[in-house]
Amino acid sequence: MKVALVPVLRFLLTAAIAVLLTACGPRPVIVVDEAAASVGEVQRVFVGTTRQRDPETRFGAERSGDLAFARYDVSVPPAHETGRIEWPRQAPDATQHFIATEEVLFQGVGEFRRDLRQALLTRPVGKRVAIIYVHGFNNTFSDGVYRLAQMSHDFGLPDVAVHYSWPSAGSALGYAYDHDSVLFARDGLEELLSVVRSAGANEVLLVGHSIGAQLVMETLRQMAIANPRSLDRQVGGVVLLSPDIDIDLFRQQAARIGDLPQPFAIFSSDRDRALRLSARLTGRTDRLGNVTDPEILSDLEVTIFDLSEFSDGPVGHFSAATSPALIRILKLAPGIEAAFANDPSGRAGLIPGTVLTVQNATQVILNPAAAGVQ
Repeated sequence: MKVALVPVLRFLLTAAIAVLLTACGPRPVIVVDEAAASVGEVQRVFVGTTRQRDPETRFGAERSGDLAFARYDVSVPPAHETGRIEWPRQAPDATQHFIATEEVLFQGVGEFRRDLRQALLTRPVGKRVAIIYVHGFNNTFSDGVYRLAQMSHDFGLPDVAVHYSWPSAGSALGYAYDHDSVLFARDGLEELLSVVRSAGANEVLLVGHSIGAQLVMETLRQMAIANPRSLDRQVGGVVLLSPDIDIDLFRQQAARIGDLPQPFAIFSSDRDRALRLSARLTGRTDRLGNVTDPEILSDLEVTIFDLSEFSDGPVGHFSAATSPALIRILKLAPGIEAAFANDPSGRAGLIPGTVLTVQNATQVILNPAAAGVQ
């Protein structure tokens, strides 16, 4: 009886995730309209993907052993609300909705690298930084492209935005498939990282959300095993947003990587409902994205940003990108590392909140009251 009950419980938990993370009806897709460029503020997103081509969604859930390249210029509408993606409806309106103004499907890595190099050359010498965003669980191709456009706009990011779209099932019932896809997609992320560096990026920041953080860590681990010095040249910093990683596994990954790229930031919340469900599905009580006690990671050189007070909504799984108040606070700091560089007392003047340093780990507890700071 107990054995038979296990799959039932897992199904119910997975169904709960479906209720929390998806809306009724079909998932939106990218809409292309050149005229939208004159209406909204255009954000350019470069894409490397290990998804197979799909005639309806451009790139679908099936896995591809070859890395494909694309670019999307996305118009963010004048009516945009911070933290939201205003998806196009049956009648897309450039004043109200995210709309792609241009789509480029590159024939190969050479074309992609040349276009990316041109974008990097528009930045000042020494400040040609690229951000590679790795999406999380239950994401379609469109989800990731528009999310990075939204984050680039809302944070006012001056860096070149690159999206790594790995083959998620794009379904709340595809948790096992996504876990396997993370392992499948490691080589593609490593290849994309190398291409971005060879295009002329002075520095690359890796940003992984949810289970995408697992993909980031696994890729860093395999790079460190192949060439321990490669990370110093390839990665200029890591940000893990609500990372869906077992804590013991993370510690083992970090040990094998050795010196973690710096800065290394973990955005966590003990109110993240999606991670609570993930913990129950995996039979563990905690995930890295639920960590709020710096003692657990005290021997690692990491900065933990506790977003618990901002984890509102039905899930609270992506507050760093969706909470208007939190976005306003984080925009006050030109960089995670700079927030601590000139503050020997351990208190950050640029990121408001309570700061605690335990051995090598630093915890920053962000306070919603600081959202009113001008």
